[in-house]
Amino acid sequence: MTCNILIVEDEIFVAAEIEHVIAEMGHKPVGIAADQRTALGYAGDTDVALVDLNLQDGPTGLSIGRILAQTHGVTVLFMTANPSQLGGGIPGTLGVLPKPVTDRELKQAVEYAVARHRDAEATPPRRLQLFNWSSLRGNPA
Repeated sequence: MTCNILIVEDEIFVAAEIEHVIAEMGHKPVGIAADQRTALGYAGDTDVALVDLNLQDGPTGLSIGRILAQTHGVTVLFMTANPSQLGGGIPGTLGVLPKPVTDRELKQAVEYAVARHRDAEATPPRRLQLFNWSSLRGNPA
């Protein structure tokens, strides 16, 4: 079953590679967003979002992730070279995958995020730093 995945990334070559991997996995990339306005415009069509923190309009990734998760029910996975900017995590979001990532790591992280979106059990990839996602969604931990 395919999942609609939004890529929030301002570096076009990185975004295009992520988009290629997602499509190769059989999921539907709903779009690439380089700023908050564009990202939130895709919210209604998105199941899972891969969100960088520092975008064309500044460090808006934190608020994008929060809004997508808490307002639109999107499963949000941050991908950033600056994971310390997230502190202990953003309520309602899944976790952070530190960049750079290999295609294999990206695929594992996407598979995990899709499984969690579907409330299925899954084993997180080794480098994925999880937040307390299940309790933040209102499910028992």
